[in-house]
Parts: sequence; structure tokens; C-alpha cells
Amino acid sequence: MTSRRYRVEWLDGGDLLVALEPTEAEVRSAAAALAAGYNDPHNRVMIDNEHDYAASDVVEHFATMAADGARTFLLYRGDELVGDADFRHVEAGRAEFAILVVARSSQGKGLGTRFARMLHALAFRALGVERVYVTILPHNVASRRVFEKIGYREDVSPEARAYVDDETDLSLSLGREEFERREGEALRAVSVSAR
Repeated sequence: MTSRRYRVEWLDGGDLLVALEPTEAEVRSAAAALAAGYNDPHNRVMIDNEHDYAASDVVEHFATMAADGARTFLLYRGDELVGDADFRHVEAGRAEFAILVVARSSQGKGLGTRFARMLHALAFRALGVERVYVTILPHNVASRRVFEKIGYREDVSPEARAYVDDETDLSLSLGREEFERREGEALRAVSVSAR
């Protein structure tokens, strides 16, 4: 895993939201809950998950992502694990972003949007990213809404399309300047620190 890990916090609406780059022990501790979330029938459709995850698969997935240079995060509301997120392919001022609020009881309540804001503050402040890309399955309307709320727009450029897994996937992107213009208040409220 990466040598310098970040912790991102935001006290928003009475909720303490925390995104942290986990140690291997923290991944192991969260792995069973994440596996259950990945295997949830609704989530499986939204993320195009075609196999059952065991806790050991989650640990292996995080290790593989880290070995490939990804920045992975566990997402907490207070002490409750609610999901995970990552920045992949972080290079040359660009990155690809993915996020999943795994607990069905926590979905549809704005958490994905709030965590996305927090993590983009980190990417644009601390990781030196200038443009972030996401790809979304066409039927995943909820994810598209999350990203559009923080400023993403459809992007069919070759750079954006390079991240899609299937030609039917939607590709969107967001630049640092647009994010800062739209989300200045959130940027000021989000705390980023090395752990």
C-alpha cells in the first residue's frame, strides 16, 4: 500500500464524514461488510458485479489496486462504514474516480455526493489532479446524478473514452477549476491531513 495515506473529514449537517486511505489491517476489518455490499443484488447491477465477493477477495482487490498506484478509501459516517471509493490511474494530472455507498439503508440520502465532494477536494488539493474522469453504466441513473451535482459533464473525448469498459458506458469528466468554482464552500469546510 502507499506510504503516505490521507484522511479527509467534513462535519456536514451534524454528520462527521471521514474518508481514509486504509492500512491493510483496516481493509481486513472492513472486508466482510464491503463484500456484503458488493454482493447486494441492487449494488451488483449498479456496478456490474458478476461474481460473489468473499472478504479475502476484497482484501486482494485493495492490495491489487494499491500495487497499481490507486488511492483507495474507506468511507465512514461517524463510526459506521458506509462504503469505499478510489482514484485510479493517477498520472499526468488525471485520474479516474469510483465510489460506492454499500449500505442500502444509506443510499439515496446524499452521502455519495457528499463523499465525492470530499474526495475531489483531496484530489485537486493534495494529489495534483487537474481533471477527473468517471464511467457509468447507462442504467445507473443515481450515480450519474451524484456526479452531475458536483459539476461533471458528459465527455466523449478520446481521453475520457479510454476509461470505459464497454462502448455503451457513459464517460464524464470534471476539471479542477470548475469544481473549485462550484464547490468553494465545501472545499473550505473539508479537512485533508496525512495520517
